[in-house]
Amino acid sequence: MTLALTSLRRDSAAVDSTRGFRHRALVSIPLTALATDTIAIAVTAALAITGRNRLAFFEVGSDVSGMLGVVGPLMFFAWIATIAASGGYARSVFGAGPDEYKRVVNASFLTAAVVGVGCYLAKFPLSRGFFLLAFVIGVPLLVLGRFALRRALHKAHRLGVLQHRVVIAGRPSHIDEIAAVLDRESWLGYRIVGAVTPAGHVSTTTASGIPVIGDSADLACVAGGAGADIVFFANGAFRTSDEMRRAAWDLEQHRTQVVVAPSVTDVARERITVRPVGGLPLMHLDTARSAKASRWAKRTFDLFGASVLVTVLSPILVLAALRVWAFDRGPILFRQTRTGRDGVEFACLKFRSMVTNAEELLATLHAEAGFDGGLFKMKEDPRITKPGKWLRRFSIDELPQLFNVIRGEMSLVGPRPPLPAEVATYDDDMRRRLRVLPGMTGLWQVSGRSDLSWEEAIRLDIYYVDNWSMMQDLSILARTVGAVASSRGAY
Repeated sequence: MTLALTSLRRDSAAVDSTRGFRHRALVSIPLTALATDTIAIAVTAALAITGRNRLAFFEVGSDVSGMLGVVGPLMFFAWIATIAASGGYARSVFGAGPDEYKRVVNASFLTAAVVGVGCYLAKFPLSRGFFLLAFVIGVPLLVLGRFALRRALHKAHRLGVLQHRVVIAGRPSHIDEIAAVLDRESWLGYRIVGAVTPAGHVSTTTASGIPVIGDSADLACVAGGAGADIVFFANGAFRTSDEMRRAAWDLEQHRTQVVVAPSVTDVARERITVRPVGGLPLMHLDTARSAKASRWAKRTFDLFGASVLVTVLSPILVLAALRVWAFDRGPILFRQTRTGRDGVEFACLKFRSMVTNAEELLATLHAEAGFDGGLFKMKEDPRITKPGKWLRRFSIDELPQLFNVIRGEMSLVGPRPPLPAEVATYDDDMRRRLRVLPGMTGLWQVSGRSDLSWEEAIRLDIYYVDNWSMMQDLSILARTVGAVASSRGAY
């Protein structure tokens, strides 16, 4: 432990220099967002004026450019100021979560209300066409600009740029849990540089290999020597709340941010409410949302969406059917028994992408690959036919499942439909996947498909079940297009 801390202190000057650069770079993110918003609003102004003067359904023959010479700049300055007042440039909102978008959108609506009421009270004849176009165009442009900035920030984090140096304080077991999440979500930009354990812990590393660089009694000094930007307080870091408060005060002197990480994982933000009571922040967790995923709204969306997709994709369906039949004159569809909601079995439809005796060859492949349970996939499966490779590359083989959706056996979005043999091995936790309809796509598909481990696929499915929302479904459908186009994990 002492050697690890000494090694970190040797290059403290380099760490301080790097931290100063990192701090300046992170400070520039809100300024970049301000520049992005300014450009978006300037483009909005130009488009709104042009549209007002040229679109046929607005009053023609009147150029509003002159009238907006004073009010226009004031309106857009107020727009930026309202975003700033709403916390749209606070460093904490960038990188993750919906807060950034919510603040921008809410500030835009507030600006529209203030401008509308202000012009009415002042009896200023602001062009209604310009007013309408400004906010109809401006809000999506602002959100799109923030989205592009976030994608660039995530890419920088994955490349190791603009990362926060993190020290985790707590019991080794909880330290490893938090570290696993931070490593998995590399786009967050957290780089773990060491762990701090309670006094008396003698190991030099945690079970996952994170170096222990000190104990919690000297946390501020240890974090400073490691050049930490953020210290995570995990379970077991302190014996009393007074110790934790004093440690936070000490870290405050070093300008080190404190993050409290409770023993709660895989819970969506929408299910969490923090309510301080007598100075004690109580975290309230809403019940799991699996029941909401079975309501009529989702079913209506599935039925409508699947019907539209069958109509639009009918030429591809016909072409795929012809290619499968022409290859070996065998069956076009492959019907496999899968387990649906509440354990009800159904015939899951796919275009046949393998040879007709694929099931007979499965036992041999299991033995050759040393398969011992879970989801069996091979990158070079010899059973796949030539048209089957094309079908699988773009997930065309799964399009017949649209008819499973129409029949109510599946959903457009949901957990992967498991085989009955898989379900027979489920424990109580894994059976939560069966609380909702299985889906044609889901978090497992947009997160890597066959490249995922069995444990990771299960974790994502359970997360979906517990944290379902219609917005999440729409997001997964949008991300599915990119996952299918890139053929990531498709084999």
